[in-house]
Amino acid sequence: MKPLKRKAYEAALEPMQIELAAVARWLQHSGRRLLVLFEGRDTAGKGGAIESISEHLNPRQCRVVALPKPSDREAGQWYFQRYVTHLPSAGEIALFDRSWYNRAGVESVMGYATPSQVDTFLAQAPAFEQQLVDDGILLFKYWLGCDQAQQEARFSERLHDPLKRWKLSPVDVAARTRYDDYTRARDTMLRATHTSHAPWTLVDFNDQRRGRLTLLRDLLDRLPDSHVDAPSLRFPKLKLKPRPERYDVLPPLAPLED
Repeated sequence: MKPLKRKAYEAALEPMQIELAAVARWLQHSGRRLLVLFEGRDTAGKGGAIESISEHLNPRQCRVVALPKPSDREAGQWYFQRYVTHLPSAGEIALFDRSWYNRAGVESVMGYATPSQVDTFLAQAPAFEQQLVDDGILLFKYWLGCDQAQQEARFSERLHDPLKRWKLSPVDVAARTRYDDYTRARDTMLRATHTSHAPWTLVDFNDQRRGRLTLLRDLLDRLPDSHVDAPSLRFPKLKLKPRPERYDVLPPLAPLED
């Protein structure tokens, strides 16, 4: 399948983003809570997928959660504890750029967690997610995949592009030789945590544009079919002629020249 070109991608994305805006209105009206977890290969495109959802939503309603390495205090807590504070409240959307599944992925593969800790997590995660669902949270879990050749090309792009260099960490470099280990860790995670109340959905992100559209279409199709009209607003004509901006106290910066 040929890579999706930008023009076709943007034409397909816009109506979905309009649907998302309607979903946001419904969430606000109903008080429901939406939680979406994004996991997957390094470089697969979690950030771009999240941006395609959040781009035109109110940031006060739609929050992106990307937690740093745990502090010493957080490392001593119940594992799920620091994630609980970032769960969505009534009417909110929370998009997790990686989540508690770090323990089943990078922490397991890179040895940051012991096998016992990983086993405990895999046993507890389904029960934890059952509580979230039972409390009314709409929970969706996506795992984004890509071939190792594609991953290598994206790592190289990050290495040589100064605008993307921050995305490449020592852990990423070390992970380059652990592709198969991450596959095994993923499959172990899926066997333990793919449940009827919180199933996983895997999405091919070798073509990131096509992957975003596939994920977004799936998410929209699985959300409750509820519609809330946008509030009507009166927008009367100004009584006076529009005024130019004026600066009486301080001048603005001089515009950059072409």
